[in-house]
Amino acid sequence: MSREEEELERAWIGIDAGKAAHHATAVDDHGRVIWSQRVANDQEAIENLVAKGRGTGQDVTWAIDLAGSPAALVIALLLSAEQRLVYVPGRTVHRMSGAFRGEGKTDAKDAWIIAETARMRRDLSALTLKPDLIAELAVLTAHRADLTTDWTRTITRLRDYLTGTFPALEKVFNFAKRGPLILLSLYQTPEAIRQAGHEQITARLKERRARRAVVLADKACAAAAAQTVELPGQRMTARLVQQMADYLLDLHRRIQELDSEIAELFGQHPQAKIILSMPGMGPVLGAEFLAAIGDTRNFRDADHLAAFAGLAPVPRESGRRVGIMCRPKHYSRTLRRVFYMSALTSLKFDGPNREYFDRKRAEGRKPRQALIALARRRVDVLWALLRDSRCFQQAAPASAA
Repeated sequence: MSREEEELERAWIGIDAGKAAHHATAVDDHGRVIWSQRVANDQEAIENLVAKGRGTGQDVTWAIDLAGSPAALVIALLLSAEQRLVYVPGRTVHRMSGAFRGEGKTDAKDAWIIAETARMRRDLSALTLKPDLIAELAVLTAHRADLTTDWTRTITRLRDYLTGTFPALEKVFNFAKRGPLILLSLYQTPEAIRQAGHEQITARLKERRARRAVVLADKACAAAAAQTVELPGQRMTARLVQQMADYLLDLHRRIQELDSEIAELFGQHPQAKIILSMPGMGPVLGAEFLAAIGDTRNFRDADHLAAFAGLAPVPRESGRRVGIMCRPKHYSRTLRRVFYMSALTSLKFDGPNREYFDRKRAEGRKPRQALIALARRRVDVLWALLRDSRCFQQAAPASAA
């Protein structure tokens, strides 16, 4: 009987995931390769792979190096078949490759390294199927992140163009607001503003429902009066500025519609009310929190959640260099941002968050250090609220007699 036909007591199968195809390698409890094969990224081929893996051993652990879109199908099929699946980060695979012989890199070797890593380590995170609500929130929040990135990049380019052709106008407006963008979609040069005049600009801004139309017109006319020279490339730049202003207005509308959709979907989650009770947590940050963690049951305690969010410092000691604590390298950037931004927002209101921040500042912490400490403290609070299924209160709940 060949090793592929022999059923072992334990086996580990590593999958090097790809867009068009995956490579799977199975190893036994001594690290010897049982079989290795390439698998197309389609349902029938993956189902055949799952059946083959089931017959490899009585206790089979699958490991994969990717948890994104290219691996969505294989992950769903493995979990629906009730297979144990763990996640081996790509950074870990890269570092582990240096511990094995040979400098070559192939999909087969990567799959073998993934399987060997899963065999030797017992601290790898298990992957689970996300509920539809969490999966939909993850898609919407990721799309919103793409739109906000486009928003920031386009505004930066817009301001750069205006600085080179109409610096007086660039100085007086905040183009992250809708009113100035409406103005730019109508008038892009000093000459165009002077020809239109204050009354016409005000009327057109009011037609487009711009807030404080008179104030916008006053600033625009003052900026146009301050610049009478036409700079090189001004006409072509004006056309591009108009296109970017129109694009930003449309992007602003799409982000607002997306925020409404996220808020409605987030409100359907049974823990939404608890999360929103935390000062500084809104529907978007709450949705990002749920999309990042999936389920609080994936974490043992608040310390585990804080470590996943990158808010639990780790020691970096060597020789005489002792007592040095640093931010970890492996953590969820999204979750860290959620706790950081919610902590920053909570400082706008009086209460325990502001008091904790001020106390850390009084101890000599820098503002950023005090904010990180507050974010870490809020992990403990939010974890306790979700564990006990109760909403946040300014005063601590009375203890049971």
